[in-house]
Amino acid sequence: MRILVACEYSGRVRDAFIAKGHSAMSCDLLPSETEGEHYHGDVFDLDFGEFDMLIAFPPCTHLSSAGAPSWKQKQKDGRQQEAINFVMKLYNSDCPMIAIENPVGRLSTVWRKPDQIINPFEFGHPYMKKTCLWLRGLPLIKSTEIVTPTHHWCSNSTQGGKLKDGTRKKSALPIRKAWDSAKDRSLTFTGIAQAMASQWGDEQEFKLVSN
Repeated sequence: MRILVACEYSGRVRDAFIAKGHSAMSCDLLPSETEGEHYHGDVFDLDFGEFDMLIAFPPCTHLSSAGAPSWKQKQKDGRQQEAINFVMKLYNSDCPMIAIENPVGRLSTVWRKPDQIINPFEFGHPYMKKTCLWLRGLPLIKSTEIVTPTHHWCSNSTQGGKLKDGTRKKSALPIRKAWDSAKDRSLTFTGIAQAMASQWGDEQEFKLVSN
């Protein structure tokens, strides 16, 4: 299959598919950090009809619930709507199989609930970091190696649901590191990348979904 991995500069998902024998290309406004086929530029310069699958990691700066206190301003100045439009343009593209990845945030209310929410500890990494997946023509990702979480991956994932008094329950797990860089926080875990390549790269799996 021919795979396009949009909004990826690390090459982790691209390289996982290549390791499984597929033709994969990453695309981002940043150059790729690893060797491999990469389009350095706007993803909408590309012809989506040339690909069998699109896996996209659109920027979450204006969408993540971690930035909820600034949502009103971002809604007022149009930044949030621009981010939503970008996601929808990806999802409504010509590619027959599509996965959109984003953290818990605005997309769940303005669009729809995600098809599933996964965590790194389900794929061999002992961290909690909720990641939402919106899928079209693809099966849900199955856990590959469940381990006990020891840390939250970053500081924006430490709060639970609302309590009766309106506050949120704090997790007892420590934070691995409170990164200042959104780039570092958003890296795809290798275990998740490998699960995507192994499961979505299996022709029998996606034929079952498409039929």
